[in-house]
Amino acid sequence: REITRKHKDRVWVSGVCDPYQPQEGKYKLTRQCLEILAEHQWPVTIQTRSPLVTRDIDILKQMSQLEVGFSIGTSDDSMRKLFEPNAPSIQSRLDALAKLHGAGLYTFVMIAPILPGAEALPELLAGKVDKVILDRMNYNHSDWVYKKYHLEQFRTDEYFDGMVTTLHAQLSQMEVPCQP
Repeated sequence: REITRKHKDRVWVSGVCDPYQPQEGKYKLTRQCLEILAEHQWPVTIQTRSPLVTRDIDILKQMSQLEVGFSIGTSDDSMRKLFEPNAPSIQSRLDALAKLHGAGLYTFVMIAPILPGAEALPELLAGKVDKVILDRMNYNHSDWVYKKYHLEQFRTDEYFDGMVTTLHAQLSQMEVPCQP
């Protein structure tokens, strides 16, 4: 009932907590929400780390103002395991991204946090994305990971600024819009 009374502002599903948690496979709460949003043609941005989003391509294709994106901070799965041990592999995200883009959906990647190995992402994203967003987004709860594995140099302003310059240049050559 509420959806019919509200102004159709873009709904971000979900910038803070992944909308495709493992339980989504069973309960389909995100899918049900997307069905309602699609029925009323609300503009939607989905951001996830989970390939489970491909399950909902049938609904997503019904949306006229849709963006579907993945958070990917590195191309190095061993680095991913340090910072996101329970998240899906980089390759599974890239495969899902390709499937979504191949289905004609507008896709993006948010490279955040920018981790070692991110410099190889533009080549892996070629033909799979409509835009890339770069964001520092260092996790405070990950401080111990940087310290434990002696990666503190990858939290500096110099590292971030250098990587943004590198990634932006690579993406520009590929004619992929990039938001720093």
